[in-house]
Amino acid sequence: TGGRYAFNKQPNVAYWNLYALGQALLPLIGEQAHAVAALESYKTVFPIEFERLMSAKLGLIAGATHGAHARVVIENILKLLAQDKVDFTIFWRRLSRHMAGDAQSPVHDLFLDRDAFGTWLLSYKELKKQSAYRHSADLMLKTNPKYVLRNHLGEEAIRKAKLKDFSGVQDLLTVLESPFAEHSEFEPFASFPPDWAAGIEISCSS
Repeated sequence: TGGRYAFNKQPNVAYWNLYALGQALLPLIGEQAHAVAALESYKTVFPIEFERLMSAKLGLIAGATHGAHARVVIENILKLLAQDKVDFTIFWRRLSRHMAGDAQSPVHDLFLDRDAFGTWLLSYKELKKQSAYRHSADLMLKTNPKYVLRNHLGEEAIRKAKLKDFSGVQDLLTVLESPFAEHSEFEPFASFPPDWAAGIEISCSS
């Protein structure tokens, strides 16, 4: 309920987890300075890796000459997604489909502030022109999955399994073994979560 593991808080939570791990291992490490030095490397490694992964979601090659422009584009879309509470997985997949040639409206319609998204999209497409990476759309479709294990899908599969019906588990396995494929017969699995899913609470042991 406090949003401790919200997307934008995950970097700091990961750092805290590593700090706790370092404390637990200190008797084996011996020198506290060694543990601190290892932990400090996170502050350098994380932003580099984060930019690489986010660039791939945008069909870009991280570290290219457009690096500064790419960082602004990444930062702006993350702010807009949070502001309009846009479904993360659906957005990235629809953007990928649009960049592969599909219509713009499915991704454009996800936003409340459509003017802001339109402005961002123009900036993003300008960046894409600069990068001139011809396999960009393929990279996006191989990076942004259509299917993820959403809480309500797991819940529905569990409910069926308790009644000795394991078809829900098998269907989830099918799509999650190849989450980037279209699997048109399982299209509902890629839809927005139902309203009742907002009440699902997940523990660390889940």
